[in-house]
Formats: sequence, structure tokens, C-alpha cells
Amino acid sequence: MTKAPLRARLALPGDPATPTGGYVYDRRLMGAAPGAGLDLSLLPLPGGFPTPCGATLAAALGILRAAADADPSPIFIDGLAMGVMPAEALAALPVPVIALHHHPLGMEPGLAPERAAALIASETAALAACAAVLTTSHETAKTLTGRLGVPPEKIAVALPGLDRAPAAPRRGTPPHILGVGTISARKGWDVLARALAQLADLPWTAEIIGPRDREPAADAALQGLIEELGLSPRLRLSGPQPAEALRDAYQGADAFCLPSRYEGFGMVAAEAMAHALPVVTTTAGALPEATGGAALLVPPDDAEALAGALRRVLTDRAEADRMAAASAARAAALPTWEDAARIAAGLIARVTRTEDAA
Repeated sequence: MTKAPLRARLALPGDPATPTGGYVYDRRLMGAAPGAGLDLSLLPLPGGFPTPCGATLAAALGILRAAADADPSPIFIDGLAMGVMPAEALAALPVPVIALHHHPLGMEPGLAPERAAALIASETAALAACAAVLTTSHETAKTLTGRLGVPPEKIAVALPGLDRAPAAPRRGTPPHILGVGTISARKGWDVLARALAQLADLPWTAEIIGPRDREPAADAALQGLIEELGLSPRLRLSGPQPAEALRDAYQGADAFCLPSRYEGFGMVAAEAMAHALPVVTTTAGALPEATGGAALLVPPDDAEALAGALRRVLTDRAEADRMAAASAARAAALPTWEDAARIAAGLIARVTRTEDAA
């Protein structure tokens, strides 16, 4: 007799096709779920999170309640929405609720202190109302336990999966530096611009691929900084790209840089390693975990240190080759999306058994 698959819903706010790491993770997890014996279906929530108006929040809670009343299977709620939902409303749902937590909303760089504190308090209460938490890095799991009070036994870690890819040839003339990520304060692209200004004596071009409409003020400030530093002929902001074009961009790069001020994992750094690119990034959040000793790490917000690391890659071919080999080895050791789906399925099975026993 064929075993029936486990069933769950994934409540996700806004457009599921949004080209950011959290949304990519959710889409890929749903895509890999059948191979892990898991039927994980999308439960769409309205957009506007994590700063919903009252009507949006009420609509989202109504959708969750109706879904829970119609089907007893567990509901994952993406942390972008879960972290600002009232804990009492989550606790009142008649099905197990599992947080899918990428990183704490209250740790987003640039927040006013009172806003950050309010988000941490809201997330702490919401997480306490959840039956379990699935998160995307061991570093984030430590943060949830140490700062938001989540018991370790409630947490499962499912690292993002990684697709295998051919090694980039790295023969650009001049060398090409690639960055991938939303134009936002958290990503630290302003630090990269200031670092590149210190490398004006070297031949290079650079490109940042990622959405430019998420934080319009950050995008305008970055564009102004690029012009102020005289980098416009060499540093391009390309906006989001479809998957095939992004793969081509990795293949056409000679080095990868992610200057983030915080990351819950850093999926794009891992993707760059899958293409055997030398990676320069920061010590922020889970980036050391994601890169596993294979990248050059500098402190966040240190343009001089970032420039020094990039200079090493651009001027020392032996060092760049060593880093490329280290990237490929690290990528080979990272899990697949099927591995992530199996961990999610195991967490659902555990929560369901606990609910049945109760």
C-alpha cells in the first residue's frame, strides 16, 4: 500500500514570484516537497508585510482562519508575515502553526531603535505561539534561541538547497565583479561602491543584479553615490533578471561580492560558489556558515577591508584560483532542495504526532 503524503500549507504574503532569497527559498521548498513525500501547497496572503495596514492584517488572519477551519493539516507561515501577527490570533488557530523563519525582522539594519524593539517583541510573542519553527541556518537558530527565547527543541534547520552548476571560466578582460541581491540598506551595496572607488587603479567592471523597487530611498542613494564617486562607466545596476540570465551572469563573472550588513543565510553567495567563483563577503549573520571557510570575509561596513580583499582577488591569479577551488568544494558539500524538503517533512511529522498525542 502506498503511503499517503504528509500535507501542509505554506502561507506566503504578496507575489510568490518576488525575486528575493526568502521567496526563492519558499518556492523551491514547495517544488521539492513531493520528492520528500510532502504535499506542500501555497496559501496566498495579501501583500504589504511586514508593515501591513489594519485591513491587510485582518484579511490575512481571516484567510488563515478559513484555511484552518477547512483542513486540519499544519500551516507554515513565512516569517515576513508571521512576525507581525498577533500571538493570540495564531494560538487560536485550530491547526498546528509552524513558522518558516528566514531572519528576525527586528534585526534589519537601519531600523529606528523603537521599531526594532517592537518587531523583536512581536516576533518573540508570535514564535511562542507556534508549534515549531523551521529556519534556514544554524546561526539564525542560535539567534532565535538566544534573543527571542525559542526553545531549541522547537527548531529545525533546513539549509537552502543548491543546484549544481558548471564552473565559470573567469577569463574576463577586464575582470568582472558580480553582486546579486535587492538594492537595500541591509545588502551594503554602498560599501561596495566605496570599496570599488579605492580600486580605480585596477582594470575591472562590476554589476549588481537585483530588485531596485523594494527600498526606493536606498536605490536613489546608491545611484547618487555611484555618480558621486565617478563609477557610472564601470558599475552597473541591472535590476532583477530571469533565472537563465542570472546563470549567464554567474558564468560571465570573475569574482562575486556580497557586502551585506546582515544575512539569515546568503543563498546568492552559495550560488556563486556553485559556479566556482571566488567569493568576497562579510562576517555578518550566517554568511560565515554559508561560505564554510571558502570565502574572504571582512567586517560589515568596512569599505577599506572590502577593497583590500577584492584587490587580492583581482591581482593575484593563484589566490583567485585557490579561492575558486575552495568555492567548488564548499558548494559540493552543501545540501540539495530535496534535503531541505525532507527536513520540513520530518518537522511536520513530529508536530503532527505531538498534536495527536495531546
